[in-house]
Amino acid sequence: MRVGAGASVRVVDLDGGQVGDVFAFNAADPTEFHSAGYTRARNSRLFPAIGEKFVTNRRRSILTLVADGSPGRHDMLIPACDPARYAELGVPDHPSCAANLRAALAERGITLAEVPQPINVFMDIPVTPEAGLEWLPSPSRPGDAITFRAEMDCVLVVSACPQDLVAINTGEITPLAIDLLPED
Repeated sequence: MRVGAGASVRVVDLDGGQVGDVFAFNAADPTEFHSAGYTRARNSRLFPAIGEKFVTNRRRSILTLVADGSPGRHDMLIPACDPARYAELGVPDHPSCAANLRAALAERGITLAEVPQPINVFMDIPVTPEAGLEWLPSPSRPGDAITFRAEMDCVLVVSACPQDLVAINTGEITPLAIDLLPED
């Protein structure tokens, strides 16, 4: 979905318990995209908070988290699931967020050299005191939503994560809604 600077996008978990991978690209140059690593460095946080900006691989603001009507668990540590991950899990032909992203961008004539790390909305991956990661089920409830404001014209892709081998989704894979809201 193309989102103009100043417009907002709300991602809604319709049935609850569903993780979504959010990817954002500069509409004029898709080689510039949201960078989880640079965003963590800018905000000095592992996970996003309301009012904080998400930055690109060129350290420019692309999105701002403006509202969160969920339990507030959104991961920026785990990469998108991809065919290699599912091959490791013994299911090489499983759908993946990386494949969903590539297919969505191909419809716009965009080809990626690499899949950037997403903002994993509704995904609960806490860091343990021993610096390990826990893979917990999504705590989101039906109707929970998170809203981003575009800081530049961008292309936004959201994949309802098809991961059903690791318990990050709480049940069957369910759809997410994406609402484009008017500019502020």
